[in-house]
Amino acid sequence: MSVQAVTREQAVRRATYASVVGTTIEWYDFFLYGTAAALVFPQLFFPGQDNFAGVIAAFGTQFVGFVARPVGAAIFGHYGDRIGRKTTLMVTLFLMAFGTVLIGVLPTYQAIGVWAPILLTVLRVIQGVGVGGEWGGSVLIAMEWGKQHRRGLSASWPQMGVPLGLVLSTGLVRLTSGVTGVDFITYGWRIPFLISIVLVGVGLFVRMRVVESPEFEAVRKADKVVNVPLMEAFRRQPKEILLSALVRASEQAPFYIFITFVITYVTKQLKTSSDAILVDTLIAAGLGLISIPVFGMLSDRLGRKLVYGIGIVATALYAFPYFGLLNTRDSLLIGVAVVVSLIFHDVQYGPQAALIAESFDPDIRYTGAGMGYQLASVIAGGPAPLIAAALLQGTGGSAAISIYIIICAAVSMGALLLLPNRSTAAPAAAASQSQVKRA
Repeated sequence: MSVQAVTREQAVRRATYASVVGTTIEWYDFFLYGTAAALVFPQLFFPGQDNFAGVIAAFGTQFVGFVARPVGAAIFGHYGDRIGRKTTLMVTLFLMAFGTVLIGVLPTYQAIGVWAPILLTVLRVIQGVGVGGEWGGSVLIAMEWGKQHRRGLSASWPQMGVPLGLVLSTGLVRLTSGVTGVDFITYGWRIPFLISIVLVGVGLFVRMRVVESPEFEAVRKADKVVNVPLMEAFRRQPKEILLSALVRASEQAPFYIFITFVITYVTKQLKTSSDAILVDTLIAAGLGLISIPVFGMLSDRLGRKLVYGIGIVATALYAFPYFGLLNTRDSLLIGVAVVVSLIFHDVQYGPQAALIAESFDPDIRYTGAGMGYQLASVIAGGPAPLIAAALLQGTGGSAAISIYIIICAAVSMGALLLLPNRSTAAPAAAASQSQVKRA
C-alpha cells in the first residue's frame, strides 16, 4: 500500500470524526434494542405473559447484552493494547452491525416458537461484545491525539455518540411508527434495525482513514507492549478498575431508567402515549450534543472530579422531583422531567471518559479503562430497568425507584473520592510529533 504523510492536525480531525461516527453507530444499534424492548419485544418474543412479566423478560434479554460488554472489553482490549486502537475499532463496528441487522430479520415467537427469544438473546450478546470493545478504543484514539490540557474535551467527543445514537434510534422508531401505523408491530419496527447496514458502511469508510494513536505508537516503539493486558491490568491497577466501575453507578443506572424504563412507565403505568415520550427523549438527546462537550471542556478548567461530583449530587437531588413531574401526567411537565434528567447525566458523562482513561497506564489503558467502564454495565446499567420494573410492580409506586437512584449516587460519590487524580500526567513523548505515517 502507498504511504501517505498526514499532518498532526489532519490526524486529530480524522481521529475525532472516526470516534464520533463509530460510537454513534454503535450506540444507535444498542439503544435501538432498548426502545424496541420497551415497545414491541414483549408482544413479539415473549407472548402469553401479563404486561409486566413480558416487560421484565424483554429487559432481561437487554441485560444479557450488558453482561456481554465486559467480555467485549476484555477481548478487544487485549488486541487494542497489543496491535493498536485502529484495527480493533474496525472489527467492533462490524460486529455490532452484524447483530443488529440479524435482529431486523429475526422471526418472532409466533413463527419459530421458543427459538425466537433464544436467538434474540444470542444476537443481543453479539451486540454487547461489540459495544463493549468499542468504547475504550474510540475514547483513546480521540484522547491520545488530543492536547494534554484539553483531554476532557477531546475524550468527550466520542461520548457524543450516545446522544447522537439516541437521536437516530429514537427518531427512526418515531418516524417508522408514524409511517407504518398499525403495521409497526408487524414489520415497521424492523426498518431501523436494517438501516444499520447503511450506517456501518459510512463508519468503516471513516475509520479506514484514521492514524494510529501516538501514545500506542510510543509504547510499541519502546517495546513495552504487554503480552496479556487483561492479567496485567488486574495485577497492576485493580483499584482503578473497580473504582471506575463504581463511579459510573450514578450515571449509568439512572440513565437507563431515564431513557428506557421511562417509556414503559409512562405508557403502562401512567397510560399516556409513547409518541410524546419519544419526542421528549429526542429533544433531551439533542441538547446532549451541546452539553456533553461543554462539561468535558469545563473539566479541563475546573477539574474532572469537581464537575463529575456536581453531576452526582444533582442526580441524587433530582430523583424524587423526576418522578413527581412524570406523575402529573401533564405532557409539558413530563417533557421537562426527561430533558432535565439527561442534562444531569451529561454533567457526569462529559468528563467521564477522560476521568477513567487517565487513570490507567498507556500500555494497559484500552483494557483497564474498558473493563472498568463496562463492568458498570453489569452492576448498574444492565439491571437498572429490571430493578425499576420490579420495584414498581412490588410497591405500585415510584418512591422506591427514586431511593434506588439516590443509593447509586452515594456509591458513585464514594468511588469518586477514592479514585486517584491523574489528569496532570505528562503526555507521551510521541504526542509532540508534527507528522506521522499512514500505511
